[in-house]
Amino acid sequence: MKERQTLKITQQEVTQAFSTGDWAAKYPPLLKIDQAAELLQIPKATLYQWRSEGRLTGCVQRVGKHLRFFRDRLVLKLMNKGI
Repeated sequence: MKERQTLKITQQEVTQAFSTGDWAAKYPPLLKIDQAAELLQIPKATLYQWRSEGRLTGCVQRVGKHLRFFRDRLVLKLMNKGI
């Protein structure tokens, strides 16, 4: 049976990807729900569901009525651990 190989992304790779150009301006270190959904190319409802299920621990913080997503932590969690 063939063993499944998983790719891991490093913090340095994430930082470099968002350091210059369009992505740096479009996706700042702290994201609103719309930006996080667009970055991950998923519906906002999925992010709300993942948060309520506890899958985004360490990646999201409530600020008043709003959620803010830590871009780098979110990308690392999705790419390295899965959600």
